[in-house]
Amino acid sequence: MANHKAPLTPGARTLMVQGTTSDAGKSTLVTALCRILKNHGVAVVPFKPQNMALNSAVTCDGGEIGRAQALQAQAAGLQPHTDMNPILIKPTSDINAQIIVQGKAITDMDAAVYHDYKTRAMAFVLDSHQRLQQQYQVIVVEGAGSPAEINLRDRDIANMGFAEAVDCPVILIADIDRGGVFAHLVGTLELLSESERARVIGFVINRFRGDIGLLQSGLDWLEQKTGKPVLGVVPYLHGLYLDAEDALTSNARKAGAKLRVAVLALPRISNHTDVDALRLHPQVDFSWVGPNQAVPGCDLLIIPGSKNVRADLQFLRDQQWDVQIKTHLRYGGKIMGICGGFQMLGEYIHDPSGIESAPGSSPGLGYFAMDTQLEAYKQLRQRHGFLWNKSSTVAGYEIHCGISHGNALLNPLCFLYEGEELVAEGAISHDGQIAGTYIHGIFDQPVALAELLTWAGFEGAQTLSIDHLREESIARLALEVEAVLSKTFLADWSSLL
Repeated sequence: MANHKAPLTPGARTLMVQGTTSDAGKSTLVTALCRILKNHGVAVVPFKPQNMALNSAVTCDGGEIGRAQALQAQAAGLQPHTDMNPILIKPTSDINAQIIVQGKAITDMDAAVYHDYKTRAMAFVLDSHQRLQQQYQVIVVEGAGSPAEINLRDRDIANMGFAEAVDCPVILIADIDRGGVFAHLVGTLELLSESERARVIGFVINRFRGDIGLLQSGLDWLEQKTGKPVLGVVPYLHGLYLDAEDALTSNARKAGAKLRVAVLALPRISNHTDVDALRLHPQVDFSWVGPNQAVPGCDLLIIPGSKNVRADLQFLRDQQWDVQIKTHLRYGGKIMGICGGFQMLGEYIHDPSGIESAPGSSPGLGYFAMDTQLEAYKQLRQRHGFLWNKSSTVAGYEIHCGISHGNALLNPLCFLYEGEELVAEGAISHDGQIAGTYIHGIFDQPVALAELLTWAGFEGAQTLSIDHLREESIARLALEVEAVLSKTFLADWSSLL
């Protein structure tokens, strides 16, 4: 580790949540703590030093951060800001990734180069943390992966390296549903240094099912073995809607559904939360189409965003999905492309500077008369306006490097505000069968969702608000977690500073 040490601001407190594994529940616990502390009148803010995710959100200051931090900001009653996630890593291949620093893409790096860069990255992390210290009473920090990943401990900025630099206490969370929860917790502690072990103030066990009495002997053993308290056992909470960072959720097949929707699960799929409103709609039969799977019979096929559009377009062809798309259209199905998927629907994608992969051009699927050129400057902005009818409101955000030009854009899917003026965005074919847009979250507004479901062939759909589902889930999560957390711990962190 480099000798970074953050200056301490009187009155500001930092609490970090680290996990024994990926998906142990770090994001969920930080979200819960942000809402619990907010409910107690504490000025709280989420923070994640380093995040690796292809799902991101546009911030109020015009940058991008991981979607989990945007969700945590909502839990804290805040607008997302780039200081909440100063380092975001967006993989473009198995060995390379785009590095985003305080909201702005700076370059692509492979793993070895980024490992060397971490020393510089820590300075940006501490810079953002210090700004948050000056504005809030409590900073709740989410770690990444596990602090016991030996190969990543040198120059660590995501877990104990950060905790040591700012001298903050750590909660260690583990997922009992995976099995081996006591081995995970004790083993993780064993692999930490003496000073790192000392800053772990207790454990949280996540996703417990069944009779808590049957677990008590194990909890007693754990506390005796480690000398550290179990701060809470969180039950397995079904039916929560919390934005996923990366992992695709399972297919949501529904008996009696009125509309069939399929989405291509591209290798570098990005912002797949775009389709959550469809996946969660009670009248929509939803499925992901993965590798070696055929495009199923459906009413609407979606080509989602991609972090490497030309590579994913080639993958699409290798799967022969391009041939199956033609069949889908011949039988009257609708297609929508979002961001990278929209670019694929055009005639060519040009990447002369090698923004996403090797320099070159790729022929698109040819359904829209337009070409796209990838440029170094990334479009990052929140948008709002209307669908083509100029009556159904739509809102979302843009995150893309490509600029599209062509006659297809003369028949837009949306009209969006730039200042007080409405400008055309996206495209819809003259026969109404194919649509494309750069707007992430296009299905999230209830009126836009209803209009797009009608376009896809389903009139009279039930109203669904993804924002309402998200807020409802955050509120329920906070109540459930507060009910099981140590009262002493909560009293300490909920007291006004």
